[in-house]
Amino acid sequence: MRILEGLSVGIAAIRSNKLRSLLTMLGIIIGVASVLAMIAIGDGAKVIVLQDAQKLGGVNQFTMYRSSHKRVGNRWVRNRSNEYFEYEDVLAIEAECPSVKVVVPRIPEWRNVLVQTADGSETRTGYNGVNASFSEAMEWETAQGRFVSEEDMDNEAKVCVLGSEVAATLFGTESPIGKEIKIGRGAGGRFDRYGRKDQKRTTERFTVVGTMAYRGRSLRFGWNLDDMVFLPLTTTQERFTGNDRIVMLSVQAHTVDDVPKAIEEVKAVVRKRHRNQDDFFSLWDMREGMAQLEKISKVIKIALGSIAGFSLLVGGIGIMNMMLVAVTERTREIGLRKALGAKRMDIMMQFLIEAVVLCSIGGALGVALGIAAGEGMAMLAVNIVQIVPEWPSVVSKEWIAIAVSFSAGIGISFGLYPAIKASSLSPIEALRTE
Repeated sequence: MRILEGLSVGIAAIRSNKLRSLLTMLGIIIGVASVLAMIAIGDGAKVIVLQDAQKLGGVNQFTMYRSSHKRVGNRWVRNRSNEYFEYEDVLAIEAECPSVKVVVPRIPEWRNVLVQTADGSETRTGYNGVNASFSEAMEWETAQGRFVSEEDMDNEAKVCVLGSEVAATLFGTESPIGKEIKIGRGAGGRFDRYGRKDQKRTTERFTVVGTMAYRGRSLRFGWNLDDMVFLPLTTTQERFTGNDRIVMLSVQAHTVDDVPKAIEEVKAVVRKRHRNQDDFFSLWDMREGMAQLEKISKVIKIALGSIAGFSLLVGGIGIMNMMLVAVTERTREIGLRKALGAKRMDIMMQFLIEAVVLCSIGGALGVALGIAAGEGMAMLAVNIVQIVPEWPSVVSKEWIAIAVSFSAGIGISFGLYPAIKASSLSPIEALRTE
């Protein structure tokens, strides 16, 4: 029997028993749809995490930070070292570490900084003292004006760049470029133990030279990156901290694969410059979070695969049951075909192709349902996780091909026995069947 003829016979048999065929395919449809929907949501979550990593500078980045406490084993201990990062460390790392692309020094104050305008508008936000490399390293463009320049660094210029939310809060739709704002010294707007404003707090005036494009919130750390003011690093040291210390160094390697080598090179430079010490800072590697995500993703896919396997097994049993019923119902047809010269292989291929067609159609319907379910679950996820403005539903062509191929494989596996049974019927006995 030709394959095209077998396909037409299989489709005709399905059309003649539409409801029974649909109910038989239900297990295949549900199994394929559930797998694709969950994979779409899981891969969408992976995209969100990658986008979040990109907001912070990319996966090829690691951060070294000096804090009052550091983690030793499973507990936090006080950092008693007198060593701190300095700007000369930045220059030395960029000069002596071939695996390093760029180093961004940062002096962060994440919250409770009072920022005011001349007309009385104010907000509490945070600031980051950075150098001119920050914007390029973060791949974060300005919406208006410019970013901090090397000249600003050299001159300790009293200029600033506003995050989009700070700019909107203070100036609304009006352009803030060239206008002055006041920023509280230190953490800004401190309160005494009675909850009253510290009247001794002083402020510094800064000229706005730019605003940043919209960036969003960091899911990992919870920072609103648009609710931030960016100042020249040297100005921050001169006006706010009163010393040449740097709290954080964000180091970008040329590629993700270069990160381990870059870490060792940077540690060697730090040891050379800081009395053979490299334990006064903590190190956070962006890849660690991605590695955990990969492990979780694999566990989820294994669990989903097992669940879907049971669904497809049930669907396969349904296919076998229907094909056995079809063999019984069409015994006289089988006998007539054999009497007219059909070979055993022709009969077997007829019923096998019918089972494969049934499962393939079920797989195709499952793919359509799975894509729709993935989109629906993504919309639901946005409402549940409200800090995420969009949850992509990612269904790759590879997974669609795997789903349909697996469905066809189920048809071959569970349709083989009924097909063999049909081909082994004696034509004489078959024609005698009422």
